[in-house]
Amino acid sequence: MLPIRKKDKIVVKTGKDKGKTGEVLKVFPATSRVIVSKINFIKRHARATQTTPGGITEKESSIHISNVQLICPKCDQPTRAKIDHLSDGKKIRVCRRCGEMIV
Repeated sequence: MLPIRKKDKIVVKTGKDKGKTGEVLKVFPATSRVIVSKINFIKRHARATQTTPGGITEKESSIHISNVQLICPKCDQPTRAKIDHLSDGKKIRVCRRCGEMIV
């Protein structure tokens, strides 16, 4: 179970986008990478086709999960998520700062 999921708010801790916040668009568990909205832009050159014009386009690239940190929705601070178990055995994420459950 990864500590970061789709639609989580995160802050970038290292790299060229250090300090920026964004929302997770996609998670790749096999490679431990995430794509975050408006973070880590790269340029791609596209050849023109009959349906699309060519040119240089910018898109978000993946960033390693160790370089981002989850923002707790309750205390609004960067935190590491702790994995706890409910009474029925279900795993949940808990904020280490305020102790609130992260949905």
